[in-house]
Amino acid sequence: MNAALPYRPNAGAVLFSRRGEVFIGRRRAGAGVHLARAWQMPQGGIDAGETPQQAVLRELAEEIGTARAEIIDEYPEWLTYDLPPELIGQALGGRYRGQKQRWFALRFLGEDHDIRLDAHPPPEFDAWRWAALAELPALAVPFKRAIYSRLATAFARHAQPLD
Repeated sequence: MNAALPYRPNAGAVLFSRRGEVFIGRRRAGAGVHLARAWQMPQGGIDAGETPQQAVLRELAEEIGTARAEIIDEYPEWLTYDLPPELIGQALGGRYRGQKQRWFALRFLGEDHDIRLDAHPPPEFDAWRWAALAELPALAVPFKRAIYSRLATAFARHAQPLD
């Protein structure tokens, strides 16, 4: 860990379907040796002058091509993770030691065909699927597992089918 480097501000989306499942995307090849082909939820940096709520909705539109979602919950604090030593100086533009993240639960209001991974090139993901919330920690890269575990517990009440 390089304590001299800051954390990158980031917003993340736990996007729930009407069936209570969660969207996960598979990072496309070329996304870095430790990240390529890994499954993750949509997330991204918070731009200057942008609130975390605005950022998470923008990231959904950029990464999965849809704005058909509404925020239904928010994790009450910032969560941080440190990059593994071999990614310091490479990942996140080489300027950060990891990320401090604000996470939101969102309800997907569209249909599967509303999700377009190619809406904003270059695509972040090359595949996607709906998964059970409890699956998330095991699917995450090791340095994100603790955060995914906390989110799975905190947002479990949203993992119920609506129909």
